[in-house]
Amino acid sequence: MHEVNKAQAQHNGLDIAAIREAAKNMGEGAVTAGYQGSREEVIAMLNGALATELVCILRYKRHYYTASGIHNSPIKAEFLQHAAEEQAHADLLAERIVQLNGKPDFNPATLMARSHAEYNDADDIRGMLTANLIAERVAIESYRQMLEKIGESDPTTRHMLVGIMAKEEEHADDMRDLLA
Repeated sequence: MHEVNKAQAQHNGLDIAAIREAAKNMGEGAVTAGYQGSREEVIAMLNGALATELVCILRYKRHYYTASGIHNSPIKAEFLQHAAEEQAHADLLAERIVQLNGKPDFNPATLMARSHAEYNDADDIRGMLTANLIAERVAIESYRQMLEKIGESDPTTRHMLVGIMAKEEEHADDMRDLLA
């Protein structure tokens, strides 16, 4: 009889008791007892990334609106596209913070102190492209370090960060190509 209970508890190698335990503590939302990450650390990292993305949105938007010259229309379009993609990253990060029962920090008073990247108000195209390339490289390294720290402890956050980092690498290539 004891062997039957063990067999029932282990169905196809899965711990059915632990799976059923996930139905409890509904107030925790997506975070089950099996969550392996340090929620507080992950939320803090994600809020730093959120601040970085918000600063990047502002920088790209400023560059979009202030870039001038008839030959710079394609560059302006690139700035606007990147601003929209950075906004999508910010939305993903804020959503994940909430899923982990945290609070996304949009406080503008502390935004620059929390951002990994810097704001830039260059007036010339070369300065804008350079500032954006630097910021993309900073973001890439930030995401790489976050991925290293999270490891396999939070597959959902890891998957999201890998996708964001891939887009940041694309942005860096775009800025480098435009500088060439």
